[in-house]
Amino acid sequence: MAAVTHALLVAECSDAFDMGRLLNRAAGRRPEDQPHSQLTAALGLVVVTDLKAQTLPAADETLTWVEETCGGYLTQARGLADALRADPPTEPLAVLRAWNDIQVLLGNAAAIAGLYSSVDPAAQVRDAADAAMQPLDAFGTELGMDAKLFEIISAVDASALDADAQRLLERTLRDFRRSGVDRDDVTRARLAELAEAELKASQEHNKNIREGVRSIHVTPDALAGMPQDWLDAHPADADGLVTVTTDYPDSIPLVTFCSDHGTRRVLTRERLNVAWPANDAVLQRLLALRAEHAKLLGYDSWADYDAEVKMIGSASAIGEFIDKICDAATDSALRDKQVLLDRLRRDVPDATDIDSPDLSYYSELVRKEDYSVDAQLVRTYFDFTKVRQGLLDVTGRLFGLRFRAAHVVTWHEDVAAYDVLRDDVVIGRIYLDLHPREGKYKHAAQFDLRSGVRGRQLPEGVLVCNFSRGLMEHSDVVTLFHEFGHLIHHVLGGDQEWVRFSGVATEWDFVEAPSQMLEEWAWDADVLATFAINADGETIPADLVERMRRADDFGKGFQARTQMFYAALSLQIHLESHDDLTDVVRELQGRYSVFPYVEDTHFHCAFGHLDGYSSGYYTYMWSLVIAKDMFSAFDDADLFAPAVAERYRDCVLVQGGRKDAADLVADFLGRSYTFDAYARWLAE
Repeated sequence: MAAVTHALLVAECSDAFDMGRLLNRAAGRRPEDQPHSQLTAALGLVVVTDLKAQTLPAADETLTWVEETCGGYLTQARGLADALRADPPTEPLAVLRAWNDIQVLLGNAAAIAGLYSSVDPAAQVRDAADAAMQPLDAFGTELGMDAKLFEIISAVDASALDADAQRLLERTLRDFRRSGVDRDDVTRARLAELAEAELKASQEHNKNIREGVRSIHVTPDALAGMPQDWLDAHPADADGLVTVTTDYPDSIPLVTFCSDHGTRRVLTRERLNVAWPANDAVLQRLLALRAEHAKLLGYDSWADYDAEVKMIGSASAIGEFIDKICDAATDSALRDKQVLLDRLRRDVPDATDIDSPDLSYYSELVRKEDYSVDAQLVRTYFDFTKVRQGLLDVTGRLFGLRFRAAHVVTWHEDVAAYDVLRDDVVIGRIYLDLHPREGKYKHAAQFDLRSGVRGRQLPEGVLVCNFSRGLMEHSDVVTLFHEFGHLIHHVLGGDQEWVRFSGVATEWDFVEAPSQMLEEWAWDADVLATFAINADGETIPADLVERMRRADDFGKGFQARTQMFYAALSLQIHLESHDDLTDVVRELQGRYSVFPYVEDTHFHCAFGHLDGYSSGYYTYMWSLVIAKDMFSAFDDADLFAPAVAERYRDCVLVQGGRKDAADLVADFLGRSYTFDAYARWLAE
């Protein structure tokens, strides 16, 4: 049975993500008329050699494709599960391969549904993708509580397996137990109901943020201090008013550069109130569902349940880590906050504190006046097109890769696709969807489109961001490098026998470490000199980059405290119930951040990480501690030194989830990770 299953899966995967063929059918072209490469055969993609033929599909065509593809995968996964129950293989490895086949199918379908619900231009397609995810999630829950499958997999003789297969067996059995397979029928039925309700609440939460864009309308004189290219892109309407939205390319420059305090305050309030009041009720519902879910499985709280499979191990350890970071950051935070307050008092002599509407603006003034770093000058060196190419050049050189443009049909004309080659062999494909549009995911993230499985499918990943089409803030460049770190991890880690270990498959509190470490290359003068070039052809000066680094260090203490406020919020609301989430925000901001709460705002409603990261937002800082330690192995004088770069690539990224994260880091560093490098950086 296992051999037949494997053959069927290979055939299906070779025909899977096939937007190209969908368009060919619509145009009356036959698949055999289209040129194929080894890559497109492996990925199921048709290369369109004539760029004029890249007409995007109509919404109804895409909708049908999403529904049929996800539904087809689900049907096949059900069939494979039925076959495994009815005729389980006698060979231990064959049992795991059959289970792996099911997970590949479900993963492919879930990736398509998850991506298209976040990026497709048509609301009906996004809604259809959300709907397609629901039966996939339900079947995943059903599998996790299937006593017969648990019995079959539990009977596998671990001694007959190699190390990777033993790890897969151990992780799979753990997943079964955490799903409630050993609970009574009534409890399992309720757990299934909870899982379905949790998914729907999560989808509603994300949709409210994605579609809850707010805006303000101001006269041009209320935009004093804004960069000219930003003003050119925001002309006044017939009523003489300029519209500014809460989307990043609008709002971040405004709160950073606009000298009108009133304009900054109004927009800040709108930013902090995105998805309010809708998400307040949604979050309360989601938190209650998670709490009941954890209790039924025998955990004190959702935070305890969630932390069990992370590096940190327990909810109590999360609280201890938050306090440790706060203690380490306090002196620096208070020192730098006082600098901001002193600068504010030069403009507002009776000011007693400084809050969010003034934070970015006065931080920028301090960096400009005290560190001689003018962000408006800096951004002239970061043209989007040059930055994008520079990113590919830098990461290609660092990791021994080559990126080749792939002329394929995608979900939107903004999307750029590249084949990824290592030693002239294609190892995957990436898609860059980097500009904002209505209905699109509002933040920055890497989405899987397909996980790599050795011998059957290459990894595909998608970078979804919301950057300006013209000049970029350097902070956006750093964000782009960060998110690209996830994408590279997904591709390099995609050569795995078991899909469970493919790509970014480590513990959740390690996944940010490789991406945070890659940010360091966006701060190196030699690296930036390869692509940071202004309109006059001048390369960014090394002394300016050095000043930028010193200026960036300003505020790292209060930024760490702010991050711990976010982490404490995500933890606290998953430890116990609260009648008023806004009160929790107010109380925790007062305890952990050094900046006061802004009245009549509801940050939690727009805090998308409360869904995906649930109680684990601490992971960003946990990962940063490890990232600083890993980066200490590199030579500041030559960040491209091949020996250490190759060791890092092969010991950490290429391994995917084949080992515990702590072991991956130890393999790279030759020792266990420590807090020391982070503490030194924070104290500098």
